[in-house]
Amino acid sequence: MHRPCSAFLLLLFLCAAVATPARAAEGRVMKVLPHLLDNDGRHTLAPSLYDRDAYQAHLRQHTNLISGIRFDVHWKLKGPQTAPVLLRLELRGAARGNLPTRTILETAVKPSFFRRWTSLPLLGEDYTQFGEVTAWRATLWEGDVLLGEHKSFLW
Repeated sequence: MHRPCSAFLLLLFLCAAVATPARAAEGRVMKVLPHLLDNDGRHTLAPSLYDRDAYQAHLRQHTNLISGIRFDVHWKLKGPQTAPVLLRLELRGAARGNLPTRTILETAVKPSFFRRWTSLPLLGEDYTQFGEVTAWRATLWEGDVLLGEHKSFLW
């Protein structure tokens, strides 16, 4: 009579021993696209990449038309989350005095099975006060755990 019970306990023990441990969330910041925005909030006048690049060059030459900058961040997240997930963008600007200007843009993001794009804008008076962006770093956080980052060359 004790034999089936022993076999069951042995089987249960072996299953527990080979079970995979719980994994934390995994995340990545894949790409960051900074786009200057005109006074109407547009970064391009037509849907083609050529037109977008041409309009961005036009805005860089005619700075009086710029009303802000928008960073489109491509990220992905998989696995179980134990805390809220935050997308943070740290910006450094041209130096004023001894130190460069700095600001942080952040937003809570919802996990998804697919990769996601999130836009983080710096507009109007905030953009004017900040000045030209010289470097940036995008990070994906779960609570206080860094899941992924992507940064500009000058960061």
